[in-house]
Amino acid sequence: MSDVVITVRGEHELRLAPERAVAHLTVRAEGPERGAVVERMAAYSEPVRDDLASRTSAGTVVEWSSQRVSVWSERPWSPDGKRLAPVHYGSVDFTATFSDFAALSWWAGEVAERDGVQLGWIEWQLTPETRAASERDAATSAVRVAVARAESYAAAIGLSSVTPSQIADLGLLARPDSPAPQAERMLMSKASFAADSGGGPSVQLQPEDIVITAAVEARFIAR
Repeated sequence: MSDVVITVRGEHELRLAPERAVAHLTVRAEGPERGAVVERMAAYSEPVRDDLASRTSAGTVVEWSSQRVSVWSERPWSPDGKRLAPVHYGSVDFTATFSDFAALSWWAGEVAERDGVQLGWIEWQLTPETRAASERDAATSAVRVAVARAESYAAAIGLSSVTPSQIADLGLLARPDSPAPQAERMLMSKASFAADSGGGPSVQLQPEDIVITAAVEARFIAR
């Protein structure tokens, strides 16, 4: 029997518990006078900055940033269709990366009760080292799945060995200019606000696993 070409796909999925959590929050202020709005926004932001700096020094926050400071004005319409006096708005966005999830839970409940502060969402992440190692492991396992499938196909038609001739990310073997699929999906948290047993603020966090996937296409010569 002449050589037979076997083309297969291999996939593998890993699920890992998150190691870090990135909290997103916004400080907002509004009012009829621009200067007063800017001052109030600064007053609301200062304790947030001080708290995050303190937690960074203590080691429960890996890093934090303050960005996207915005000040703008709008003239609303009255119910009878007349333009009203301008209303000024100000906002500043914060992100904080926590390594201590218990500290995050307490902080999120506390900060959400402050004037002018709106807690956005929690983004769960792996450390860069864990993510890189997991992606390598998933890719290696996907290749092994492809080899096993090719060997099964070869055995089914009475051939005893397979030799790899081509291997590529999913979609690239047939279409060289196609983009590779994303290897990682990061799932958002489910969070709800509640009071703890001591009556203080807390947030009940339910982090979902981070899913690392790898898929390959491989072509083998079976003999």
